[in-house]
Amino acid sequence: MKTVSTHATTFARRLSAGVAALAITASALAAGTAQAAENGKFRLGIVTFLSGPAAGPFGVPSANAAKVVVDALNAGKLPAPYNTIGINGVEIEPVLIDEAGGATKQVEEFRNLVERQKVDAVVGYISSGDCLAIAPVAEELKTLTVFYDCGTSRLFVDNKNPQYVFRTGLDAAVDNIGAVRYLAATHPDVTRIAGIQQNYAWGQDSWNDFTQSLKQVMPKTQMVQEQFPKVFQGQYGAEISALSVARPQVVHSSFWGGDMEAFVLQANARGLLDDAIALLTCGESAIDRYKDQAPNGMIIGARGPFGAFAPENELNTWFKTTYSGAFTMAPTYPATKMAHAILGLKYAAEKAGAKPGSVPASDAIAKAFAGATFPSVSGTATMARANGHQNVQEIGYGEYVYDSKAEKGTLRNVKTFSGDCVTPPDGTTSDEWIKADFPGAKCN
Repeated sequence: MKTVSTHATTFARRLSAGVAALAITASALAAGTAQAAENGKFRLGIVTFLSGPAAGPFGVPSANAAKVVVDALNAGKLPAPYNTIGINGVEIEPVLIDEAGGATKQVEEFRNLVERQKVDAVVGYISSGDCLAIAPVAEELKTLTVFYDCGTSRLFVDNKNPQYVFRTGLDAAVDNIGAVRYLAATHPDVTRIAGIQQNYAWGQDSWNDFTQSLKQVMPKTQMVQEQFPKVFQGQYGAEISALSVARPQVVHSSFWGGDMEAFVLQANARGLLDDAIALLTCGESAIDRYKDQAPNGMIIGARGPFGAFAPENELNTWFKTTYSGAFTMAPTYPATKMAHAILGLKYAAEKAGAKPGSVPASDAIAKAFAGATFPSVSGTATMARANGHQNVQEIGYGEYVYDSKAEKGTLRNVKTFSGDCVTPPDGTTSDEWIKADFPGAKCN
């Protein structure tokens, strides 16, 4: 095994410093949006992690994206069709809330947003547990709520007839079906697979979707080791040793945030990734922080056409340029997904038929949002599942490559799979669809 190098120590310090700097930015943003709004503004609740392990890699980039997009919308400076002021001609007043603290706290915060802060809509939530807790409350309070990131496949299983809840991101089943299709296309001879997942519903469901998909697409593969450390554990020496002993060719992980970055750092330093390829479904979120502490050829995804996987179009060019200019770094997938969600909300609100200069009713926005197809920083989004409340888009994977001259992480060998290739049809759970060998899938 390798010992941890001084470069690895420097990498860890970079991460800590970056998270600290981002946390300061988040605190300033939150302080600036906590004031009571004047009459006549569209009050938009924005919820994401501003503290804790998920803040630096996920929450603060998302909050930064919200600031960039809201400021530009209020100034009417986005490309068409989003080049009109605010939402329906009404200035947007953001109310930023920290997602840290668990589901019970978030339900209290959501009620406060609606009943005391009087928000007109909410965009937010990274944690699947938070989404599952918030969804029935949003329906109860009849509040238009857009989940921009949370990936649980249970969202519209537990909430079968959504009215006010929408998800503009994709779910974990799509992540893992796409990962298997990428592996089959690029490494068809792989037979020995291992996994390390956070020990809660997200990690367990992701591993189940991945292994069940492997049985259908790559039936000769064997699962040689699986590890389920607790979420935000941070140190993975014992798990890495167990994975190394099993000698896998590929190590799959749905780790996200600080857990994912710590695992890559430690696994690379201890030699696991000398012989095994890491396959990280959330890996793109650290593309600019891995530097040379991650191996070239590591497979990473962005949970859809987001971040480095977002297509070249006028909206995305504007977003990348504006975001990079404001924060001296390119937007990773959490930032792109936040921008994507806010644009979807604006699109629906302005299709709701309210008089220009007025705030549309939640019922009208929901009716316009259901089944909508809208242009975005991530390409074209289609709300085509869960009775028009769940977005369907393509998903891409690629290999991480560090450009030492530019000191920048890049992608190679990128492949994308259409939404209809990786997304279960309405009325079918992901587990049922995978076990039935993806009936009706339309793959490239």
